[in-house]
Amino acid sequence: MLPSEPKIFHGRDSELENILKAFAIETPRIAILGAGGMGKTSLARVVLHHSQITAIYGQHRIFVACDTVATKTELVAHIGAHLGLKPRKDLTQPVLRHLSGIPPSLLVLDNLETVWDPPEHRKDIEEFLSLLVNIKHMALLITMRGAERPAKVQWSRPFLRPLKPLTQDAARKTFIDIAEDAHEYDDIDKVLLLTDYMPLAINLLAHLVDSEGCSTVLLRWENEKTSLISEGYDRRNNLDLSISLSLTSPRIAAFPHSPDLLSLLAILPDGLSDVDLLQSKLPLDDLLHCKAALLRTALTYTDTQGRLKVLIPIQEYMKKFYPPADHVFQPLLGYFHNLLKVHSIHHGTISAPGIITRVSSNFGNIQNMLMNGLRLNQPYLVNNIYCIIALNSFSQQTGHGGIQLMNHISNVLPTLSDLRLKGACITELLNSWRHRSIPNPEMLIQQALKLFQHFDDSDLLCKFSD
Repeated sequence: MLPSEPKIFHGRDSELENILKAFAIETPRIAILGAGGMGKTSLARVVLHHSQITAIYGQHRIFVACDTVATKTELVAHIGAHLGLKPRKDLTQPVLRHLSGIPPSLLVLDNLETVWDPPEHRKDIEEFLSLLVNIKHMALLITMRGAERPAKVQWSRPFLRPLKPLTQDAARKTFIDIAEDAHEYDDIDKVLLLTDYMPLAINLLAHLVDSEGCSTVLLRWENEKTSLISEGYDRRNNLDLSISLSLTSPRIAAFPHSPDLLSLLAILPDGLSDVDLLQSKLPLDDLLHCKAALLRTALTYTDTQGRLKVLIPIQEYMKKFYPPADHVFQPLLGYFHNLLKVHSIHHGTISAPGIITRVSSNFGNIQNMLMNGLRLNQPYLVNNIYCIIALNSFSQQTGHGGIQLMNHISNVLPTLSDLRLKGACITELLNSWRHRSIPNPEMLIQQALKLFQHFDDSDLLCKFSD
């Protein structure tokens, strides 16, 4: 029995067109790839029911869900059951004979990564796929989370690119089809921003909005994040479960530090360039292999600038369940702090533009990391405050004004015992007067003058005097 055709389907016109083109010129072998929750199964179901496909294959369309299959033997048995074959110890040859003996057919293997992912089964699965594609009149369509296609199959060219998030327009249409258009467009767009236009997240949040309204859902998201749409035990109805399945896949397990890298990327809204990734000297073994594993499982992606990024739903999941550990957090923040120091040294010189570009491309990253590093019990609090001062100075020197983090320094200032740091904080606060109102500046000046009596720092005193 075939699954139903999706009633709501937007934003995959180009992918659908490319798949149908392949069916028009050959008996194709196509892999639909992408992150969990990106709509791979929905696209496969649309293909399965398209008039062009039904005209070619009629009743010989076979859809096999592989998410409960653990071995090649089980996969073959599953296919055999759909074909109506009698169970036996190994149905490989009966399945191949049956498919060879029927008219042109389409076999869809959905969520094939479940059985292909474990390294110990991969060779058997790929060998079986190679036998399937030897049946010249049988088309093969698979869906797999990630960005890798199984070997031993000559996949149709051009390859179908891994599915990306929907466009804003397609996301909005999907949302309105589920939750109607009785909501303000501004509120709808606020909800959609939480999804990063990931189809599964859109679907789940839209159903929630349909019953609770946008304002309630937005308020609940602040407290519950992805848990808000993670009830149930089905990957298609539980965002956390979908992400967890990718995170625990054998491709990730092969490089144990991959989750550490992902947890760090999850708090970096600007993503990371390869230069930053390598020069930050993160204490992670097989760093480039970890990056590759995250890309292969589609837990990360590269944007148009080549920066490694994470979709918002995955960011929120990681921040809740796998926040970055200090041993990876601090080296990266230290690297950014060193960039700021280099800028301070070379400010106004011929070397400055390159440094400005590197810091600017990580400006959101640095701010986000520093916000995380301002806890009073944070062992690196002193270093982090110096970094805030350096970032504020950079922001002012590059014409962007002061940063909001300076307000947080004011709150921390009374707790500091480091007199030089207190002096540096007050100096930077006073130098920010053009961009923020400073209550009691005279009092701060007097405090600074008293502090300067206890240590000798001519550079800081000069900056204060300016």
